[in-house]
Amino acid sequence: MYRITKAEMLTDITALMVVEAPRVAKYCNPGQFIIVKLDEKGERIPLTICDYDREAGTVTIVFQAVGASTKKMLELKAGDAFHDFVGPLGCPSELIEKPVDELKKMKICFIAGGVGVAPVYPQVKWMKEHGVDVDVIIGARTKELVIMEEEMKAVAGNLYVTTDDGSYGRSGMVTKVLEDLYAEGKKYDQCVCIGPVIMMKFVCLLTKKLELPTIVSMNPIMVDGTGMCGACRLTVGGKVKFACVDGPEFDGHLVDFDESMKRQQMYKTEEGRAMLKLKEGDTMHGGCGHCE
Repeated sequence: MYRITKAEMLTDITALMVVEAPRVAKYCNPGQFIIVKLDEKGERIPLTICDYDREAGTVTIVFQAVGASTKKMLELKAGDAFHDFVGPLGCPSELIEKPVDELKKMKICFIAGGVGVAPVYPQVKWMKEHGVDVDVIIGARTKELVIMEEEMKAVAGNLYVTTDDGSYGRSGMVTKVLEDLYAEGKKYDQCVCIGPVIMMKFVCLLTKKLELPTIVSMNPIMVDGTGMCGACRLTVGGKVKFACVDGPEFDGHLVDFDESMKRQQMYKTEEGRAMLKLKEGDTMHGGCGHCE
C-alpha cells in the first residue's frame, strides 16, 4: 500500500496528492509517469509525475476527475492509500539529458495548458535547480482552472498566465501569447508544450511557422501505460510509436495529431476497436513488443 501524506483540491475537479513511494522517488525524473490503482481490481491510471522528493521518498501527482476511477480518487484523504503505485515509466525529458552548459546557452519556452501544468512543473524546477532560466506560458479556460501558479512562479524565469475568457492574466489562448512575445522581440531555441492534444496541435502549427523546435508529451492519450492495449498508438515521422513505451515525449512537428485524435474517438467503442484491429493489424498493440 502507498500512503497519501497530502491531499489538496486545486480546483473543483483537480487534485494534488503526495504519495509515499520511496523506490519510485529514488529513480524517477522529469517527463516520466506512474500508474496508480485504487484497489486490487481497480482501473490502471497513468499519471505524469508532478514532483518528487528523493530524501522524503515521496512523489507528487496531479489529476483531473474525468471518469469513474478518478472521481473516486478525489474522495481520498491524507492517511488513505493506493493499492498500487508503479513507476517510473516512460522516458525522461530529453532536455535533462543535455549538458547543463549547453542548456544555459539556449532560450527555452515551456507552454502548459490546463492540467498540463503538472508535468511541466518538474522540468522547469529541474532547470531552476541547475541554473537554467526558462520562460513559461500557462493557459486555462478560466481563472478558476489556473493551477500551481505560485509554484511555477518560484521556478520560472518569466511566467505568463492567460485565460481563454480573459478572466485572469492575459486574454486568449497560449498561441496568442507566444505570437505576442515574438512580436515584442522574444526568440526561443526550444519549446516544450504539454496539455490537451488539440492545444498541442495548434501550438505546433505555430511553432513550425516560427521554425521553433517543439517537444510535446502524448501522455493524455495513454490508457494502459505498458503498450499492450494499443490506445496510445500514434504516427511520428511516418513511423508507428506508442506514447507509453517510446515516449511520452516526441518531436511535435512530426506527430500526426489529426490521426491521433480521430483514433482516440474510434478506440472508445468496441466497434471502433474492431475497425482499428482490421486496419492496423498487429501494430494496433505492438508497443509491448508482443508482436515481435
